[in-house]
Parts: sequence; structure tokens; C-alpha cells
Amino acid sequence: MIVWRRLSTGIRPVPDPVATPVIWGGAFLGALVLVVTLNSLGGHGRPMFALIGLSLLAALLGLCARFVAAPGTAALCWFFLNGFAIPPAGRLSWAGDRDTGWLACLLAAAVAGTALARIVNARAGYRRISPLGRRPGPPE
Repeated sequence: MIVWRRLSTGIRPVPDPVATPVIWGGAFLGALVLVVTLNSLGGHGRPMFALIGLSLLAALLGLCARFVAAPGTAALCWFFLNGFAIPPAGRLSWAGDRDTGWLACLLAAAVAGTALARIVNARAGYRRISPLGRRPGPPE
């Protein structure tokens, strides 16, 4: 006898990513707090510290996000980096190579965080649904 069951019921082997607007809200607030903190500790005018911190923030947010959230996360982090971490504060500017490199670094960090999370979740999900948590293969 065939028993029909919905596949979406029960515990999912791979967790769902967080919604994109929540990730962007976290990027906005996190970048704001990070840049304000770095500026108050004497880091104003030293964009490398802010770039490293914002890249870590983007990678951390990428761990629980979808891939489509990466460009917006990178753009929000770049906005705070360019607008408030380099003098004159509060003015956006575009310096071709520098800003392109910063955006590429922030985007790479967000995508790397998301890719790492997908790989870890896929491996964990595979172990959860395979019998006895092992890979099928020749017996040992």
C-alpha cells in the first residue's frame, strides 16, 4: 500500500535562510554601529580598519542569508564606509579604482559567507537524512 505524505512536513534537514529585508536591516544597523564605534576610537580617516570590519560584518550576515541579499548587503556596507569612515564625513564620493575595489571586497565577503553556510548546511542535511549518518559506499 502507498502512503502519501507531504514532503514539507516535519523537520527540514536544511534550515531556511533569513529573509532578505531582515539581512539588509542588520547590515544597515551593524554598519552604522561599527563605523560609529571605529570613528569614536580614533579610526576616522583610516578606511582599512573600517573595510576589514565591514567585510567581516558582511560575511557574518552572509552566513544566514540568501545569495540575492549579497549585493544589497555590500552596497549598504559601502555606503557607510564611503560616507562616514573617510573624510569628509557625510559626503558620498566615487573614486573609481578605490571604490570599485571596496565594493568587490564587500561583495566577495558576503558571497563567501553565504557559500560557506550553504556548504555546511548541505553537508549537515545530508548527514541527517542518510541512514545512520554515514555516506553510502563499500562496507569497511
